Amino acid sequence: MKISKRRNTIAALLILVFLLGSWSDTDPTKKAKKIEASQQRSGDPQKGKDYLLNGNYLNSGIPFDIYNSFNANKPQKLIDRTGDNENVPPQFNTVRAENNTKVIAPNCLTCHSEYINGKFIIGLGNNTFDYTQNLASITPFVSMAIVNKYGIDSPEWHAFEPFKVASEKINPELQTEVRGVNPADKLTSALVAHRDPVTLEWSDEPLLAIPDQTIPTDVPPWWVLKKKNAMFYTAIGRGDFSKFLMASSLLTLKDSTQAAEIDKSFPDVLSWINTLEAPAYPFVVDQTLAQRGQRIFELNCSKCHGNYSGKEDYPNLLIPLDVIGTDPALSDAYTKGTYSTFINWYNKSWFTKGAHPGKLVIEEGYVAQPLDGIWATAPYLHNGSVPTLDVLLNSKSRPEYWQRSFNSMDYDSISVGWKYKTLSTKEDVQTYDTNLEGYGNKGHEFGDDLSDQERRAVIEYLKTI
Repeated sequence: MKISKRRNTIAALLILVFLLGSWSDTDPTKKAKKIEASQQRSGDPQKGKDYLLNGNYLNSGIPFDIYNSFNANKPQKLIDRTGDNENVPPQFNTVRAENNTKVIAPNCLTCHSEYINGKFIIGLGNNTFDYTQNLASITPFVSMAIVNKYGIDSPEWHAFEPFKVASEKINPELQTEVRGVNPADKLTSALVAHRDPVTLEWSDEPLLAIPDQTIPTDVPPWWVLKKKNAMFYTAIGRGDFSKFLMASSLLTLKDSTQAAEIDKSFPDVLSWINTLEAPAYPFVVDQTLAQRGQRIFELNCSKCHGNYSGKEDYPNLLIPLDVIGTDPALSDAYTKGTYSTFINWYNKSWFTKGAHPGKLVIEEGYVAQPLDGIWATAPYLHNGSVPTLDVLLNSKSRPEYWQRSFNSMDYDSISVGWKYKTLSTKEDVQTYDTNLEGYGNKGHEFGDDLSDQERRAVIEYLKTI
């Protein structure tokens, strides 16, 4: 009897060792690379908020009176602004151009604000904008209006001209295949192609080759930035984050002297962004089921995505492509040459000089993101190819072609994400086609082994973080 029990114990230990060994072979962190932190400049959050929502980091745009003639109806007041900005949509600032003419210019909320369940959220990535169209198509009408009202040599025309020229050169380069995704990486590549790397002065003719392909991304929420040691899905943004944030000014920037002035305010902007918190899930949560999901999450997911109870921690891991398995186009663009002209430009540019340089670190893979407020950030994966958490955690059920209404009220509180319909083929630009290069929905198959009950529990827990 004793010998039999001993044999059973040894057998059980051998099985346990085998199982642990099998887990370690498939552990996604085994080949991951830890991203080390970079020192950031401190700033004043309140000044940063004011500068972001009212500042002139873009100082060329549509003359104020012309804008009002096109937009007679007062928009809903969504953010607390006064003066000329009180009745301007939050994605625009009323500022003074270099010649002191009052103009309307876009701001960072163009990409970094969105509605969900009818509520406007600053810091939530825009997932409804339609970049399938050429956004420069409106500039001839604005140009005609300015010339007719003020004349071709007027202060209003000269205040508008840098914005006009950049828009007409850049916007045709940004068209995506599907509505809702963002061309941020192509935008950066196109902008720097028209700038001298040292002086940052504009050139009407591109100084570098602009890549043909527009690789899509889903805009990540701002509130996770404070946890991250690198910016962007590919973790290329290292060093001083403020340098990357202020690069939005490249659209209308005059030169490096003006860039240095703008740069002084962006540590304040970063400090304010770091105060943002994820919105709370607005529906009922099954707390018992969520507690069960927390245990499953902490056993299976927290090594990559961090812990969200007690003392929170986030590991900052870059996961190789052969482990994560998600669409490789964005990562490959940096490691295999599509965006090599941008990399070469940046590494010798004004942005890498001085006491607080930005740095590009090019490595294969994607960052395992912090999951704060993940309930609000659908669609999922770095290219927005997956509509809900339910199908994210069950890769075999992901739709090949799918379509949503782009109405913020069409939220699915059960599957967590956007209500959608599955199609048999692509109908139009409203259809997400996962067969397109850069738009694939494969990979991140770590939830496939969960039972339906376990998956529901994990999703319930994810609602709470």
